[in-house]
Amino acid sequence: MFGGIGIGEVIIVLFLLMLLFGAKRIPDIARGVGEGIRNFKTGVKEPERLEDGEASGTDEDERRA
Repeated sequence: MFGGIGIGEVIIVLFLLMLLFGAKRIPDIARGVGEGIRNFKTGVKEPERLEDGEASGTDEDERRA
C-alpha cells in the first residue's frame, strides 16, 4: 500500500494515534497538517509567480499609473 506498509500496519498506527491523542484531537491535527501542506504549496508557487511577473498588485499598479 504505502511503500511496503500493509493494511494491518496502517490500522495499528491509527489505533495508536487514537490512544495517544484521543478521537477529538485527530481531526484538529489533520486539519493543521492540511493547512501546513497548503501553505507549503503556496510558498513554493510564489517564487514562480514572481519570476513570471504575476506578483500580486504590481500589474494593477503599473496599469493605473
